[in-house]
Amino acid sequence: MVQKAKILLVDDRPENLLALEAILSALDQTLVRASSGEEALKALLTDDFAVILLDVQMPGMDGFETAAHIKRRERTRDIPIIFLTAINHGPHHTFRGYAAGAVDYISKPFDPWVLRAKVSVFVELYMKNCQLREQAALLRLQLEGGGKAAAGGGAKESAGLLAELSARLAAVEEQAEALSKQLDDESADAAAVATAAHLERKLTGLRRALDALEPGTGGGVSSLPS
Repeated sequence: MVQKAKILLVDDRPENLLALEAILSALDQTLVRASSGEEALKALLTDDFAVILLDVQMPGMDGFETAAHIKRRERTRDIPIIFLTAINHGPHHTFRGYAAGAVDYISKPFDPWVLRAKVSVFVELYMKNCQLREQAALLRLQLEGGGKAAAGGGAKESAGLLAELSARLAAVEEQAEALSKQLDDESADAAAVATAAHLERKLTGLRRALDALEPGTGGGVSSLPS
């Protein structure tokens, strides 16, 4: 069973949070509320999130300051942030949002379908990265236990595990390729395209490491993507 991704919704107005939940409920992911920047930062200390929807205007710590704190933390700096704002002071204000680390800056009222589509792209990228990490962990275990299996006469079992890993990796590769084509077709955000390209590079490294385990070749854990 695939674990659901978490999406962080940050807004000081309960009615806005309720509206976001209604829009994003169709994605069937875990939606986490935060009514302030401080509350959002606390949630980010313990949970991993696929994407953050962050209101700009909030009392106390506003969206720009909250984003700055998020980007300064090593644990959270790579989480995509989509700014939502009810005000528009022109290009300078928008530029400030992107300078704060946002991947998108959307003015209210916005098209619910467009917002849901944007969020779904980052959720899918997050899920693919999670699958990739799982495959890398399995491969590391296989690399570390390969010598023991060979010494104990477990060559057949080792070959079976390699075949299973290869099949799982092939499934992730196929899904990542389809996602990349979808991003190209939809002229998606540059941040989403860059994330997809990074994912494909990780997959290539993992495939090379797996191929290196074939009989007659040599490989090491150091060749695995992190």
